[in-house]
Amino acid sequence: TNYPNHSIFREVVKPERIVYTHGGHREGGPGVSFVATWSFDALSATQTKVTLRMVFPSAENRDFVIKEFGAVEGGKQTLARLAEHLALPPGASRPFIISREFAAPRALVWRAWTEVEHLKQWFGPKGFTIPTATLDFRPDGSFHFCMKTPDGDEMWARWKFLEITALERLVWINSFSNPAGKVVPPPFPDPWPSDILNTVTFTEHAGKTTVSIHSTAFNAPVTEQRTFDDNHESMRGGWGGTLEQLAAHLAKI
Repeated sequence: TNYPNHSIFREVVKPERIVYTHGGHREGGPGVSFVATWSFDALSATQTKVTLRMVFPSAENRDFVIKEFGAVEGGKQTLARLAEHLALPPGASRPFIISREFAAPRALVWRAWTEVEHLKQWFGPKGFTIPTATLDFRPDGSFHFCMKTPDGDEMWARWKFLEITALERLVWINSFSNPAGKVVPPPFPDPWPSDILNTVTFTEHAGKTTVSIHSTAFNAPVTEQRTFDDNHESMRGGWGGTLEQLAAHLAKI
């Protein structure tokens, strides 16, 4: 879904405050507008308090944005992503982040991500299939699967689960593997990271579920980090197609 937006800066007081008017809407839906003020307060030499204040034309407009767009949770996620960005050490891989809202309750979306018969129906880029997969769903367990390309080529991969918080969060390391589950180098000509750290969060609001995916190169040399960073747009296309397949699968079940 596209959300056209337009912000106009009204006040910039470096490094204390930014004020802008904002207008936007979901394509085909009603528009919303507000005045946003970001304030930056130094708490110490190494700590800054950031406050986001949004003022709407009416309480009804405010309540609509909270209910329709999950604005409170969205603000929390925005600030969390800012914290992650600021925490990156020099030379670290930039995180790849993509989110999508699904018209399904969180419990159902969670099942689609954590039960092998569901995963086989939707996971992977568009046109790919998963003919074979096994799932050992526990911390230190794995999801081991074969993906078949539209041309009939096969690639094996493995998730090694690091963290499972029911209905809320999955963390795993993604690697290419052989049919026996042993990690193998990526099948690409460019220096691609052998391990990708993935964190997926599930947030429910008004019967809908937002899935956010956060990926970074894990323990990778600089050359592999650079390749990962340079391919974010390609990853966005691949994950975009995958999430479209998830939406279609959820609609069926």
